[in-house]
Amino acid sequence: MSHDKAILTCALTGVLTNPKQHPVPVTPAQMAQQARDAFNAGAAVMHVHLRMQQEGLGHLPSWEPDVAEAVVAAIRAACPGVIINLTTGVIGPDIGGPAACIRRVRPEIAACNAGSLNYLKLKDDGQWAWPPMVFDNPVDKVQRFLAVMEECGVHPEFECFDVGIVRSVGMYVKAGLLKPGMGRPEYNFVMGVASGMPCDADLLALLPRYLCEDALWQSTLIGRQEIWPVHQRTAELGGMLRSGLEDTFYLPDGSRAGGNGELIEALARCAARAGRAVASPAEARALLGLAP
Repeated sequence: MSHDKAILTCALTGVLTNPKQHPVPVTPAQMAQQARDAFNAGAAVMHVHLRMQQEGLGHLPSWEPDVAEAVVAAIRAACPGVIINLTTGVIGPDIGGPAACIRRVRPEIAACNAGSLNYLKLKDDGQWAWPPMVFDNPVDKVQRFLAVMEECGVHPEFECFDVGIVRSVGMYVKAGLLKPGMGRPEYNFVMGVASGMPCDADLLALLPRYLCEDALWQSTLIGRQEIWPVHQRTAELGGMLRSGLEDTFYLPDGSRAGGNGELIEALARCAARAGRAVASPAEARALLGLAP
């Protein structure tokens, strides 16, 4: 399904990136400033990771509801009408931290990691970049996240790291896991994780055929400048667009991005070249089936 309006999402900061080495925002004030730059460039949605606020620990994730509240309140104040999309990814069966943050800040959207993945990366010398691990998202865990989202009136964005996970989402919907009032089915094709789907325009073009009825989709593309032709293909195929310092530090010309605003400006240019206007927050809410 093609959509004339393109929703732009900014992934403001990621997981484990050291702010002493890369210019990622950590504090509420930094997150708000980066969000404002992205908002001015056309981002209707802010994908929010939370980091520990103590000096020297800003590369580590936080699941403190007070941190979530401070960060989200600062972003909402800086970007009137913006849509908040909160991360939820945790290893293991305990979802207490993400659930507490969802209940505190009531984001409009929350990530729902829709399947498990061997999360691997290999260095050039053949050594593991980190110990091989499983990003575990069994159906029971997915159901528990969806129950919290339903309780709080939150729309799930199904994160799909591989083709089988894309197909699983259709089964979740058919099985009734996506309840009425939670918006349209929304898929996020995550491409570029070394052990997941590659960032490949030919593969991307095949994926929409596996969506359930009335679904929206977007792509999250992880890498360097090679991701930008695939962003362009997303725009041409009718998908929604996401970028930010969580996903890349590089602009289409290969230069380093100075911040999130430049990355969203580049996404907006992808949409324009495909003949699509950028959706406002109100238009994005309507497309996703969210409350106005």
